[in-house]
Amino acid sequence: MELSESQRWFLLITTLVVGVLVYLLAPILSPFLVGALLAYLTDPIADRLEARGASRTLAVVIVFLFLSLIMVVAVLLLIPQLSEQIQTMIRQVPLALDVLHNRLLPWIENTLGVPINRPDIDSVREFFRTHWQQTGNLAAQIMGSLTRSGLAVAAWVANLVLIPVVTFYLLRDWDVMMEKIQRLLPRNLEPRVTLWARECDEVLGAFIKGQLLVMFALGIIYAVGLSIVGLDLALLIGMLAGLASIVPYMGFFVGIVVAAVAAYVQFQEPMILIWVGVVFGIGQALEGMVLTPLLVGDRIGLHPVAVIFAIMAGGQLFGFVGVLLALPVAAVIMVLLRHLHDGYKSSRLYSSDKPESTGEVE
Repeated sequence: MELSESQRWFLLITTLVVGVLVYLLAPILSPFLVGALLAYLTDPIADRLEARGASRTLAVVIVFLFLSLIMVVAVLLLIPQLSEQIQTMIRQVPLALDVLHNRLLPWIENTLGVPINRPDIDSVREFFRTHWQQTGNLAAQIMGSLTRSGLAVAAWVANLVLIPVVTFYLLRDWDVMMEKIQRLLPRNLEPRVTLWARECDEVLGAFIKGQLLVMFALGIIYAVGLSIVGLDLALLIGMLAGLASIVPYMGFFVGIVVAAVAAYVQFQEPMILIWVGVVFGIGQALEGMVLTPLLVGDRIGLHPVAVIFAIMAGGQLFGFVGVLLALPVAAVIMVLLRHLHDGYKSSRLYSSDKPESTGEVE
């Protein structure tokens, strides 16, 4: 693919302008990026409904109503439960400090034979005992903090309203927009850029459409399993482990450690740790044998280290907008690096220009 000098300047200037605009408009881009992400995730479902005879508008309406139902159920069921469990966690902090001071630290001292300078936890315990009542309801506190500023309320409501509106219109016109973008590409660049776009879609599909579904499923499995065990913080820990599963195996290690601590503080019985291990063992087995093969398959997604770096770098550079843009940009960079690697392997920089030795001795 040969680029003319004018095309190179055009691509460079376009990239710089887009970067500057993203930086300057970051405070208002969040609802548009969230809407674009939801449209990207649900476009295959709308395409399947359209292939079965439904019009594009009807397919989009069905998908949109389904998304709205999920959001309403999540808000009505999850937020009150999470608020209650966060308060439960705060109430258990003094008990956890007692377990640490009276059981764990003496056990470490007796086992290792090393004296430990115990911190003054009495003041910490008293602080939590006197201040946990002030936490109140989590949702009420959030709404209370928002209502202190009229501008904050207006911005929050505007973003909340914009997300479904943007999602609906982007989803309805998604295929048309992709076709128009393809037609706008310079003719000498269109075949290669189309190929790269398909490869980027495969990378993002393997991660966003696959790994995020795995995260969601694991969060449900861990939350249900821990609730069967009887853990008070089952939903909170299940969601934490599911979110941490954005990096393979991290959700397992983070979840089992947090769940083990919470379970021991709540029941103070060593046998409960076995049941916590069983729950996470079942979740890990289902992930390896069912969820990952079914939802991700053998597609090549983003490397876990690339995911961590992309999210942290995006957040550092552009805040929440950078986090939303991190994975798509990382997918594009990964595809470009793959093609650069192939070009390097076939270039003179990699292969030697010297003739191969015949093995004859002169």
